[in-house]
Amino acid sequence: MKVLYATSEAYPFAMSGGLADVAGALPKALRKRLIGCRVVMPLYECVSDEMRANMRFITSITVPVSWRRQYCGIFEAKYGGVIYYLLDNQYYFKREGLYGYYDDAERFAFFSRAVIEMLQYIAFTPDIIHCNDWQTALVPVFLDTLYRNVDKYRNIKTVFTIHNIQYQGKYGDELIEDVLGLPADTSYLVEYDGGVNLMKGGIECADRVTTVSPTYSEEIKEPWFAHGLDGIIRDRAFKLSGIVNGIDTEVYDPATDTFIWKNYSVDDMAGKAINKAELQKEMGLPVKDNVPVIGIVSRLVSHKGFDLVKYAFEKMLQNDVQFAILGSGEWEFETYFHSTMLAHPDKVALKLGFVPSLAHKIYAGADIFLMPSKSEPCGLAQMIALRYGTIPIVRETGGLKDTVKDSGDNEGNGFTFQSYDGEDMAYTVQRAIMGYSKPDGWKILVERAMRCDNSWGRSANEYIKLYKSILG
Repeated sequence: MKVLYATSEAYPFAMSGGLADVAGALPKALRKRLIGCRVVMPLYECVSDEMRANMRFITSITVPVSWRRQYCGIFEAKYGGVIYYLLDNQYYFKREGLYGYYDDAERFAFFSRAVIEMLQYIAFTPDIIHCNDWQTALVPVFLDTLYRNVDKYRNIKTVFTIHNIQYQGKYGDELIEDVLGLPADTSYLVEYDGGVNLMKGGIECADRVTTVSPTYSEEIKEPWFAHGLDGIIRDRAFKLSGIVNGIDTEVYDPATDTFIWKNYSVDDMAGKAINKAELQKEMGLPVKDNVPVIGIVSRLVSHKGFDLVKYAFEKMLQNDVQFAILGSGEWEFETYFHSTMLAHPDKVALKLGFVPSLAHKIYAGADIFLMPSKSEPCGLAQMIALRYGTIPIVRETGGLKDTVKDSGDNEGNGFTFQSYDGEDMAYTVQRAIMGYSKPDGWKILVERAMRCDNSWGRSANEYIKLYKSILG
């Protein structure tokens, strides 16, 4: 089985968010399971000279963009055992950053068409093209409307993964003629709500549609989560499923992590107490081994549930507890947590920005991890926390619900609450603090958390099942 993974970003070449992590890890996990998976992405300006030095130029072609043709250079690189194709056009991709330009629709329409055109010039014909988010949503559309009568493309299947339905690629309907060049009788595939919606086209044309967690695949059938696409999602529910992302268990391994003070494992937990004491020192908190440390590593935005945290923070601080917070975001929350730290220096420590090494230290040194998101398609932080034996408190939404089960039944791996309500969150934090006060039970919970399998291997096996079901 051969899979071409089409993505707008991938680690280590270019990244702006979680999609790059997925595109860097999933193909590697698939190859370990004897799936011939390769990756294709744009060649951005930000790709380092070091990475460029290992690229091999294959050829240059021209790619149709509606009524005109544009240059495309095809480069090949190998990283972590995976072959990457990087598609070059300096007009579209020699820019600072990856997204946010007035002509993003044209840039990624070019890229999507180039992904298909490229197959005529490389020694690789995939059985499946796996597309991701709106930037590659046109691959299934172009394949179905413009290439199905060509023998090379006749049997290629497509998968379209929605990582976050909030970003859909919405543009005016002039795009159809000026940029997409679709036959007039097929323009309905991308037309939606008085304009063009590229994600809608991917949903319509892909053989299967996936999201990054089973719960999220159900949530986006509802208006509150779907940002206007709930009707389309419900109509195409027969080909929709959810597969939880994994985490890199080599990067996030308390037994080998070079960022933390003392390595430890589920079979030898002594190092976790050392990491806690050192974290308290580094964050300027009193060193107390019997006081639970609640860690937060997040963007400080309302979408991540920080309006709830702000509402209930003073109530939570009435407990004998400490907070270690790392992140940046909206001014409202940055200033609030800073002022609260000044008022409660023995209970609140804040580091604005994102420092990867400190993130690892919080995962290892905290006892509890708070993640009360309003919505979360998948979420990685809660799975990393579990890996480090730091018990997550999450709201039951998206991937949080799928990966964290409440320990009230003596079988779960964390603490959960359902309603998006500050009082419910505060009560759940109180339950976790009470659980921490019972060392024997807490030790069992920590061990259970650390034994959870959130590896990419598990996710890769689910994708392989999906691919096989498509190919029959």
